Amino acid sequence: MKSAYFLVAFALLAFASSFVSAYDPSPLQDFCVAINDTKNGVFVNGKFCKDRELVVANDFFYSGLDEPGNTSSAVGSAVTPVSVEQLLGLNTLGVSLARIDFAPYGGLNPPHTHPRGTEILVVQEGTLYVGLVSSNQDGNRLFTKVLNKGDVFVFPIGLIHFQLNIGKTAAVALSAFSTQNPGTITIADALFGSNPAINPDVLTKAFMLEPNVVKYLQSRF
Repeated sequence: MKSAYFLVAFALLAFASSFVSAYDPSPLQDFCVAINDTKNGVFVNGKFCKDRELVVANDFFYSGLDEPGNTSSAVGSAVTPVSVEQLLGLNTLGVSLARIDFAPYGGLNPPHTHPRGTEILVVQEGTLYVGLVSSNQDGNRLFTKVLNKGDVFVFPIGLIHFQLNIGKTAAVALSAFSTQNPGTITIADALFGSNPAINPDVLTKAFMLEPNVVKYLQSRF
C-alpha cells in the first residue's frame, strides 16, 4: 500500500513539474530559430522553427542596444526590448533582455508586471528608485531600494514593480528575463485604457473613487 501511495505522489510531482517547465520549453536541439513563414516551419511554443540548414549567424544577432531610447513620452521613459520578436534566435532558449532609458529626475517605468518571466535589472548609468509589491497572500508588502551604477535588483515573475529616476541626469538600465517573451501588463493602461473600456461601475467600486474621477482617468488613457 505504501508503495502505491509513493507511486501516486511521484506521478503527481512529475505532472506538476511539467507545468513548471511550461513557461519556456527545454530545447531538445541546439537551436530553433523562429520564422514567420509557416510553409516549411514546425510550430514550437508560439513560433515556427526555421529549417536548420537555412540558419545563419544573423539569426543570433541584434544591433542597436547602445542607442538611447526616446524618453519624451508622458512617463519619461523608453523600453527597447530584445525578445524573440526582435531576435529570432532566442526562440525556445528561455532568455531575453531590454534596455530602459529614463529622462532626468522623474523618468518613470510605471507599475507593471511580466506574466511570463522574472526580471533582473542592472543600472548602467544614473540613480533609480525601484520597488515591487508582493501578492495579496503576502500582505501586498512594498520592497524598495535606491540603486546606483552597477547595482542589481530582481523582480519575481508576475509581481507589480516599477523604476523611477531620482537623479538629475538621464539614467539607463539593462534588464534580463527568464523567458524569451516576458510580456508586459502596465497596470494603469490595462485598467483605465482597456479596449473596450471596463464598465466605470467596476473601477469606481474597486478603487473607491467617484464616477467622474474614473471617467476622467479613462479619458486619459
